[in-house]
Amino acid sequence: MRDGDRPSRTTEAFFGRRRGKPVRPQQAAALEGGLGKYRLDLTVGAPSDLRLLFEAEVSTVRLEIGFGGGEHLLHRATEAPSTGFIGVEPFVNGMAKMMMAVAKAPLANLRVFDDDATQLLDWLPPASLDGIDLLYPDPWPKKKHWKRRFVSPVNLDRFARVLKPGSRFRFASDIDTYVNWTLLHCRAHGAFAWQAREAADWHRPYDGWPGTRYEAKAIREGRPPAYLTFVRT
Repeated sequence: MRDGDRPSRTTEAFFGRRRGKPVRPQQAAALEGGLGKYRLDLTVGAPSDLRLLFEAEVSTVRLEIGFGGGEHLLHRATEAPSTGFIGVEPFVNGMAKMMMAVAKAPLANLRVFDDDATQLLDWLPPASLDGIDLLYPDPWPKKKHWKRRFVSPVNLDRFARVLKPGSRFRFASDIDTYVNWTLLHCRAHGAFAWQAREAADWHRPYDGWPGTRYEAKAIREGRPPAYLTFVRT
């Protein structure tokens, strides 16, 4: 795909903002204040150098799609202050939890987006990201819903456009059908090379992996996670 091309929006989109449990007043205040500080404004053109998006002086920029409660994103952003992190989470409760955390401990290397991840991907300049993490995405387990899975040809086109050559796309899931789906789609796409050399590689957590509550529940229930790493060729 040419650098100037943009894939069309499809059912593979990362569906828009949703609300679960009621947001408490303190969370609502943190959400409003936090989004005012950290939210990316897609009505303004993206800078050609994404490092300019951050208050901190950063050397690389990574994206996490669907950060949930933010455990992994907070851990990574705190341990790597010279890396800029963009986190996408359309669910209001997850974003509120994240904004509560950064209200207490601000992060100058963080930006967020609280809507459809495909909008953000289409806004980003070509070859501008040093990595993408898609961790425990909605597996849409029913076969009739598989077309809604975020890993799809059109979204892999998006990933391929915004990732720098040699950068990494990391995918974690405890659903074996989604793991196989991702392996097959990345192999068919051609822009991503799987890095595992033996079975243990993709059952071994990433370096510095903090774990998540969802992952702990999956392990307790007998669903071992898989950790896939693909390099943008």
